[in-house]
Amino acid sequence: QLQLVESGGGLVQPGGSLRLSCAASGFTLDGYAIGWFRQAPGKEREGVSCISRGGRTNYADSVKGRFTISRDNAKNTVTLQMNSLKPEDTAVYYCAATSSGTFVQNMCAMRMVNNWGQGTQVTVSS
Repeated sequence: QLQLVESGGGLVQPGGSLRLSCAASGFTLDGYAIGWFRQAPGKEREGVSCISRGGRTNYADSVKGRFTISRDNAKNTVTLQMNSLKPEDTAVYYCAATSSGTFVQNMCAMRMVNNWGQGTQVTVSS
């Protein structure tokens, strides 16, 4: 069974940092493009960032310059480093995988996702 498990969420003050990890079980991530999405209360789920099998990346305008996505195929994980966090970054963050080779070029399109993690809560508050 293919599973994605997120970790690293929590409560942080504005301006702080968090590092989210997405780990896979039942399959190896190196065959997939990976995306991070988030959903705030009362809002639709939105794309945050994604990375292709070859390491090409894409970011939502709202997080450019603050978030960095990376992958470590040897450890079978994808990481989202989040710096300079703002209250509006508060949301449940989801890791997602797709076998599509055009995921990043299509701006991390949600319709291309094959597998979802269960999410991890990120709260930015003083």
